[in-house]
Amino acid sequence: MKILHIESGRFLYGGGMQVLYLMEGLARRGIDNLLACPTGAHIAGPARVHGRVVEMPMHGDPDIGLVFRLRRLIAREQPDLIHVHSRRGADLWGGLAALFTGTPCVLSRRVDNPEARILAAAKYPLYNHVVTISEGIRQVLIGTGVATDRISCVRSAITAQPYLRDYDKAAYRAALGLPADTPLLGMVAQLIGRKGHRYLLAALHDILPRHPGLQVLIFGRGPLDGELRQAIADQGLGDRVRMMGFVDNLAETLGCLDVLAHPADMEGLGVSLLQASAARVPIVASRAGGIPEAVRNGENGLLIEPGDVAGLAAALNHLLDNPALRERMGEAGRALMLREFSVDAMCEGNLAVYRRVLSPALADVELAGRLL
Repeated sequence: MKILHIESGRFLYGGGMQVLYLMEGLARRGIDNLLACPTGAHIAGPARVHGRVVEMPMHGDPDIGLVFRLRRLIAREQPDLIHVHSRRGADLWGGLAALFTGTPCVLSRRVDNPEARILAAAKYPLYNHVVTISEGIRQVLIGTGVATDRISCVRSAITAQPYLRDYDKAAYRAALGLPADTPLLGMVAQLIGRKGHRYLLAALHDILPRHPGLQVLIFGRGPLDGELRQAIADQGLGDRVRMMGFVDNLAETLGCLDVLAHPADMEGLGVSLLQASAARVPIVASRAGGIPEAVRNGENGLLIEPGDVAGLAAALNHLLDNPALRERMGEAGRALMLREFSVDAMCEGNLAVYRRVLSPALADVELAGRLL
């Protein structure tokens, strides 16, 4: 089987990592991978370990020329199936290129924001099947009119091994110039509005009086970087909140946090939540999108309603007050990741969809047994 993957993201965020995990798993199973991505995309280098890579211009939704570039690639490579992994125009132009060449095509949907029914009616018929990374997103698509038998949930995965380590929390704090007993609260997310950084900053005014030694580390990059830095300064939080930027060695430091906050308004699933759980870090997150599938309330974290600043502060205070509870939730989170979010399970789930699309009669039993 030869699969053409289309990923239009330029940076290697959570969605791009899932493409790499999938390519790695498929390659181990003897599948021939070919990746089409933007010129200079960060995914290109690591993807070459698991297959061939073709870099080409990809300029988002207005880039109708992408249809023809992809069409030429498909005609030359003759893949058995195309898997479109992202939006930014790829979800429309990739689907049209597949249609024009008569090639079976699958779309991964990673975000939970609803689409207008007229848009869904135009886009999703381009695909033989749609794969959602959470049941929450699957329900959103059903609500926009996509037929249930054309949608399967295959959850995002995590390579847990890098997080299965004993973290030297004192050394990490020393590297930051902090005392060894400093409580650390972190947030790992793109710096965009829907991730909810503003709620965390607002909640700190009810948290810091109770935990005066707390330090907050915000990891990530994005268009709101300047705005968040200004908000931190305006709210007098400059000595308590640090903007850490995007880090390549997150697995080496994530487990040094005491709690992870993720007060997002919308979220497909949240790869940083899977990573934190694997690193035994308890989580406070919003009950939004697919988050409740990654954060089980009372098991590996606490859930609040989206936008509930008071609830966010109360939940974070509760965990910061209770080291034994943090330890219990951390252990439960790691066990959950190892049990339900393995790369092998994600690869087998996608492969079952491929087989169903290519040979429907042969794969129905396998699909039923492996997918939610």
